[in-house]
Amino acid sequence: MQFIDQAEIQVQGGKGGDGLVAFRREKYVPAGGPSGGNGGKGGSVILKAAENLQTLLDFRYNHLFRAEDGQRGGPNNRTGASGRDRIIEVPCGTVVYDAETDDLIGDLVKPGQILCVAHGGKGGLGNQHFLSNHNRAPEKALPGLPGEQRSLRLELKLLAEVGIIGLPNAGKSTLIAALSAARPKIADYPFTTLVPNLGVVRKPSGDGTVFADIPGLIEGAHLGLGLGHEFLRHIERTRLLLHLVDITSEDPIADYHTIQEELRAYGRGLAERPQILALNKIDALAQDAATVEAIATQLEHLSGTAVFTISAVTRDGLETLMQRVWQILDEMATLSSSVT
Repeated sequence: MQFIDQAEIQVQGGKGGDGLVAFRREKYVPAGGPSGGNGGKGGSVILKAAENLQTLLDFRYNHLFRAEDGQRGGPNNRTGASGRDRIIEVPCGTVVYDAETDDLIGDLVKPGQILCVAHGGKGGLGNQHFLSNHNRAPEKALPGLPGEQRSLRLELKLLAEVGIIGLPNAGKSTLIAALSAARPKIADYPFTTLVPNLGVVRKPSGDGTVFADIPGLIEGAHLGLGLGHEFLRHIERTRLLLHLVDITSEDPIADYHTIQEELRAYGRGLAERPQILALNKIDALAQDAATVEAIATQLEHLSGTAVFTISAVTRDGLETLMQRVWQILDEMATLSSSVT
């Protein structure tokens, strides 16, 4: 299945039904008077968050969504039937913008959450509403109003508590495969990961936490270089960033600075997001513990936090790393509950 995280669609609410001009023509009821009913309300276009969707692929081929029109009013003061709403399912995490003004319309995060994006038109009044002392037989009715029409831009931002970031080939996909049941494509060349991968990692308590493996960032990603700029939005929702640095690269310290600078340049508070820093692939330097320790010490001095040394391939150090992940998430949950 293709991973599509942006789409533009057109939505249009249903037209309201026209009011009716009618008069009572019943036996034994002389001068029955006006009896034209009102038109029914047009249906609305509604977006609904669904758990079973992971991509906006459906909107690549279908761009126009219309709700049903309301029905014309009937005789004997009968109101026309309202048009049915058009309900469109979108993945949880979909952000909705007005494509013309770029205004934020809504953010669908929770399963079952709904957002009306195009209201149906109001039904027209039948001639019964125009009865007066001066006009006992009005032959006037109003047409139904058109439904709201809008152009929308949909953006999917993955819902994950932990985002795994780093340069290409830092071992992000290998790590998420080691921690969860996710099986992303893994190879020894840059940009193996072309789309974000999600994996559910089980806490010791048995609860599941969603981790997202974000495709590799490179220098200038926030300006549109490489692949990472396409997926920076997906770490906006994460509560914690797990930053992997490849200890076998030519300059791990420069790699660290590159990612930090991209987070700062992108903005939206990503640079201030809590981070855990881990040096990956220590199995490749198993015979050179002094080098590992020296690089870890430099990174600790730069970041001001503890640096974990791990190997996603051999699983060395993963248990200690995950203990720290759970500790920070629990602290954040406790803080959030105390604030609310």
